[in-house]
Amino acid sequence: MSRLRATRCGLVVCAVICVCAFLYFRNPDPEDLEEEPTYPLAVECGFYPDELCSALFHGKGAAPQVAKFCKNPHGSEILAHFHGPGNCSRLLEGLRFITRPLSAEEGNFSLAYIVTVRTELAMFVRLLRAIYAPQNVYCIHIDAKAPKKFKAAVQTLVSCFGNIFTASKAVSAGLTRLQADLNCMEELVHSTFPWNYVLNLCGQDFPVKTNKEIVHYLRGKWDGKNITPGVAQPPPSARPNANRSHGQLTPDTSIYEPPNESFQAKPPHSLQLYFGSAHYVLTRRFAEFVLTDVRAKDLLRWCKGIHSPERHYWVTLNRVRDAPGATPEAGWEGNVRAVKWKQEEGSTHDGCKGHYVQDTCVYGPGDLPWVIRSPSLFANKFESSKDSLAVTCLERRHRLKVLRQAEGPVNPHWHFQQDSHFNMKLSH
Repeated sequence: MSRLRATRCGLVVCAVICVCAFLYFRNPDPEDLEEEPTYPLAVECGFYPDELCSALFHGKGAAPQVAKFCKNPHGSEILAHFHGPGNCSRLLEGLRFITRPLSAEEGNFSLAYIVTVRTELAMFVRLLRAIYAPQNVYCIHIDAKAPKKFKAAVQTLVSCFGNIFTASKAVSAGLTRLQADLNCMEELVHSTFPWNYVLNLCGQDFPVKTNKEIVHYLRGKWDGKNITPGVAQPPPSARPNANRSHGQLTPDTSIYEPPNESFQAKPPHSLQLYFGSAHYVLTRRFAEFVLTDVRAKDLLRWCKGIHSPERHYWVTLNRVRDAPGATPEAGWEGNVRAVKWKQEEGSTHDGCKGHYVQDTCVYGPGDLPWVIRSPSLFANKFESSKDSLAVTCLERRHRLKVLRQAEGPVNPHWHFQQDSHFNMKLSH
């Protein structure tokens, strides 16, 4: 009898709870209504994000508007792998790292990467797994001002690889970016990894080309040569008055206006000063030259105190005729970075569909057709913390290209999506 009464009591309690829950969710408090996300039902977004990404890449007019409503924090999926216990095998599989060379050509042509990061862990993981190949080597420079949790998470990931290491020296003032690159370059040169070229990236870059395409590009026209896009710096007498506090690029000539009086002093060894991109692709022999040649060392000392020395240092040394792999007659060619500069709007691009930060476009979903049409190896810049869809789509497209180009077996967990939900030509 007692069991029957207990059973009846239990049923009554369950019924009361169900009724209360129904009434609660049917008539939620006003405060809860304000917190409720306004995203549409998942079915309205189709197979998210692949179908939307395909529409964006095809330039469908309504796609950028739809993208404002169909959002999903994919970065949180990445961050979840760093919480709780786990081993390296589980972490790398969960993050979908490709762990073996996908072709003999790639396996026999190693690249070195210098990656400077400060924040946005999810963006760093996206970048690293896109450029990662087991035959390459990577030096990660973490900015000295980076949050402790970010540093710890990067170290956790890096510790799972034998070909990735963090720079032993951290810088956050003075020559900053230039010195960070040189610190990593020195460690790479002294490493036992037999790399052919070194490329430098920042945490807001993302590849447009696959590793195989980058290898083809470097082994073609640029075989044995450095890529440092830039032009000769005109003498002070030939320049108009410059903005001494910041410096500027003149849209018509792409000539850099010096930001301080340091340019009044002539560069050492009568070097012709050049201005160019801070991004480069350098041969190993040139990296050794930069670290040992007296002209390179004296130019580095001369660069102290000037604005953005990395925009002068690499391109100037690469125009020295006896430097290994030098390209004295080169100009802006090289296709290292796809960047939408504000002053070039209407001439080289149709405007920024995301937003400008210091005259540089932070890409939005509407910029993707322009990005994939670019002949450049990488694109800059992305901010996954504010709107991750642009980099999410580019990453998924990039991975699909990588796996389609593979000449050997592909592990199932390397895929991000089903090909049937990502309909597009990958000829670009």
